[in-house]
Amino acid sequence: MADPAFFDVAYVINPHMAAHVGRVDRALAVRQWEQLRDTYRALGLPVHVLPPVEGLPDLVFVANPSLAALRDGEPVAVLSRMAAPERRAEVALSARFYAASGVPTVEPSHGPIEGCGDLLWRGDTLFAGHGFRTSEAAGREVGALLGSRVVSLALVDPDWYHLDTCLMPLSPDVAFHVPGAFAPAALTALRASFRELVPVPESEARAFACNGCCPDGRHLLLPVGCPKTARLARSFGFEVLELDTSEFLKSGGSV
Repeated sequence: MADPAFFDVAYVINPHMAAHVGRVDRALAVRQWEQLRDTYRALGLPVHVLPPVEGLPDLVFVANPSLAALRDGEPVAVLSRMAAPERRAEVALSARFYAASGVPTVEPSHGPIEGCGDLLWRGDTLFAGHGFRTSEAAGREVGALLGSRVVSLALVDPDWYHLDTCLMPLSPDVAFHVPGAFAPAALTALRASFRELVPVPESEARAFACNGCCPDGRHLLLPVGCPKTARLARSFGFEVLELDTSEFLKSGGSV
């Protein structure tokens, strides 16, 4: 995670930000971020926190500057090549964190590519979203660098500009998704990949229902305001923990 001391909506690089420039309640954002951090810790997960950097208001969205992975059974991180100039300095901070942790990094030659925002694991298969922040070639290159099978998924709606806003794998067999975010061929590929591919209601999808996180295969951290998605998750046996992320939704992100 990254300290939210300088979090703000200071520019517009996705449709969700346009109405919220300068309208973040930073004190509330800090409390919401602390609740997320404390939830991870309560689940027994170690949390590493990057220090805040003035001028990098989106640093809190640490999914995007890198992809954590295993290569030949050893940890490795793929560094991103961010699409938006405003966010490119974040990559160096992630690189320093990995270096201090003893984790080697690799840098793809193709771009743009935005780490865990567009690249999601299901076992050793890498789902690679492309169309807005990541190129199809970059996703395939990362698969080659890691020796992983890649399923390329074309995104077609700018409201769901990252794969992690419209696809949420919960287990090897179950994933929630936003059907309208994907090209027809991508939907066909997803249906072939999951035994249960579950659509979330569009009103809740627009509240970032698919930008949750299931860190341990049992607990689903979900933004508040998505009761139907929560019920669906519980019907598959997941324990849902609802978190208020209202200030981060203004920037186009959630859990």
